[in-house]
Amino acid sequence: MEEIATIKEYEREELLSTVKKLQSKLGDVLNPDDFHKVKEILLRAVETGSLRRDQFGLNPILFDLQTALITVEEIGLNRASVLSIMLQGCVRVEAVGIVDIESDFGQEVAHIIRGLLRVNELYAKNPSIETENFRDLLLSFAEDMRVIFIIIADRVNLMRQIKDRGTDEERIRVATEAAHLYAPLAHKLGLYLIKRELEDLSLKYLESDVYYMIKEKLSATREARDRYIENFIRPIEEHLSAAGLHFHIKGRTKSIHSIWQKMKKQKCKFEGIYDLFAIRVILDSAPDKEKQDCWQVFSIVTDMYRPNPKRLRDWLSVPKSNGYESLHITVMGPEGKWVEIQIRTERMDEIAERGLAAHWRYKGVKDSGTKLEEWLKDIRLALETQTESDENLVDRFKVDLYSDEVFVFTPKGDLFKLPKGATILDFAFMVHTSVGSHCIGGKVNGKNVHIRTKLQSGDQVEILTSTKQLPKRDWLNIAVTTKARTKIRQSLAEQEMKVSTFAKEALERKFKNRKIEPEESVMMRLVKKLGYKHVLEFYKAIAEDILDVNNVIEQYLEIVERDNNPTAFSAEQRSADGFSKTGSDDMVRESQDVLVLDNNLKGVEYSLAKCCNPIYGDDVFGFVTVNRGIKVHRSDCPNAQLLRERLGYRVLKARWAGKGSKQYPVTLYVVGHDDIGIVNNITSIINKEKNIMLRSISISSSEDGLFSGSLIVSISDQNQLTMLIKKISTVKGVKKVTR
Repeated sequence: MEEIATIKEYEREELLSTVKKLQSKLGDVLNPDDFHKVKEILLRAVETGSLRRDQFGLNPILFDLQTALITVEEIGLNRASVLSIMLQGCVRVEAVGIVDIESDFGQEVAHIIRGLLRVNELYAKNPSIETENFRDLLLSFAEDMRVIFIIIADRVNLMRQIKDRGTDEERIRVATEAAHLYAPLAHKLGLYLIKRELEDLSLKYLESDVYYMIKEKLSATREARDRYIENFIRPIEEHLSAAGLHFHIKGRTKSIHSIWQKMKKQKCKFEGIYDLFAIRVILDSAPDKEKQDCWQVFSIVTDMYRPNPKRLRDWLSVPKSNGYESLHITVMGPEGKWVEIQIRTERMDEIAERGLAAHWRYKGVKDSGTKLEEWLKDIRLALETQTESDENLVDRFKVDLYSDEVFVFTPKGDLFKLPKGATILDFAFMVHTSVGSHCIGGKVNGKNVHIRTKLQSGDQVEILTSTKQLPKRDWLNIAVTTKARTKIRQSLAEQEMKVSTFAKEALERKFKNRKIEPEESVMMRLVKKLGYKHVLEFYKAIAEDILDVNNVIEQYLEIVERDNNPTAFSAEQRSADGFSKTGSDDMVRESQDVLVLDNNLKGVEYSLAKCCNPIYGDDVFGFVTVNRGIKVHRSDCPNAQLLRERLGYRVLKARWAGKGSKQYPVTLYVVGHDDIGIVNNITSIINKEKNIMLRSISISSSEDGLFSGSLIVSISDQNQLTMLIKKISTVKGVKKVTR
């Protein structure tokens, strides 16, 4: 159990010193009683035992003060951020309420604390943070950009203090997160010095042998390196001064992490790295002479040292889209060593070193899109001007970069990015085609949901599958991603091809049994005669018993006979003049036999069609299949009109006899307002009914405050169904109930 966060004697001096620095840096920005109020809240939290030291034994009060100082000195944040850092721990352990924070310190402080708490909730999902997607999710989750700056400063502070604290495993975990998440974030935001420190400290904990080897060699060669730099820049200083330019020159050694990356890339030892340092010429120029002065320095330096034209980088003529301006050249110095020189003005250097949007794509950091680029530029401009009110500045910090995207986790913490509006089905296909093809639903944050459910950023999603499930055509109305829709279409085409192949083989066997060798040209004419545009549709109709194989063969033979003996059929042709219909379809069918449906019916093989699921009491008809007996359909079945038009000679009148003594499955579709308890009210009505059993229920909510779902119930007859629909319709909030 962590130790209570009481201040120890050796920590007291550091705490008082940090508070004085903060008060000095913030000056008039703080309200007179801000620190006094914070002190009272912190003392109350300590006295109640709420605040405790972390796994490294660090005191949370002192640690947060140190983090606050980093945000002020190295990032440039002010009052709201500092107070948020010092108070967020107390809010998290419920030592003080967020409403009280808003009352005592203002809405802005409360807003940032809410963002920090939300990010903590995100980390609680144990995500895999080593992905670009997680960085994007973190940015979208934070809402206020200052939250991101604070967590970066927090990690810098932690990395500085864990050298002799905690276990090796804990230090490695912290360092890995710093390398994969926080350093790239700092780079994107232009916090170049912080990014460099995080990379070096990460290397120190992850590969300590390499870190200390390079550090020792840098120390051993420092004197020679300093002497070389001095000899290199002396003549440059003389020529620039003679030209009347105002400037200063800095020599900077590459970071340990950068040197190690070069050693690995070039597959060489430390001694093989020649460009260990860069020279920076920084000019004090008037705004209207900046470019002119920079190119004058370029001309002077290249006259003295031979340049490498392939290494020229001109960000003066066309600055980077994030505002970065500089002129980079690489020249051959004394002893045959390449030296990089960066030429810029004081203004350009300030932006490059501390500007929040500078350098974010520098040295291979991936572009996350023009929206991020424009947004970062806005942040830089907002911080540079500093003329806006606090309220307007907060609005400028709002993160709406990824409003057209959602980020969701797998149960293992892997992260996926999908377009806004993506459903469970889209996510299933993104995980794997096989998972998507067999998807029957999912779990979002532990709750069962329908495949239609739309995902929200931060959701933890588990896909439920069944080997019996296959993609259906209506899935195309559910899926929104290109991948999912493409895979669904491919699967549907494959299913249709299998069905058509099976039907084609069955037809060929029938032809073979009758010793007929079918001709392709005649078959294609027959397909068109029967009203099918594509041969696959023709074979699909055979597979679904819409077409009778024997009838198809008879019509095929009729076409062949007409081709062989056309005159024999001419006499049969007659004019339509004077033709009158002698009876209606109803009269014709009335003279036919009627199929009486009864549980005691013997000698007749019949079954209920699954396309419309008729129940006792429905108006029905029978359809004679080739080898599956008689299928009973509802008169309003979606397939009824097609069957009657194309295969009317196989349609039988049917009626029910006796009583509905068995249970029939019926699917009801319900739409209503997504009110609390409405689903329980619906299921309660069903459970109270005798001889009615709820077999399954699937409900999904939409963004417009409505829900839709399907209920499968077992019921005995049509009258009972009608009564049930009426009762469900009376439930408050239900808008529509259909079968």
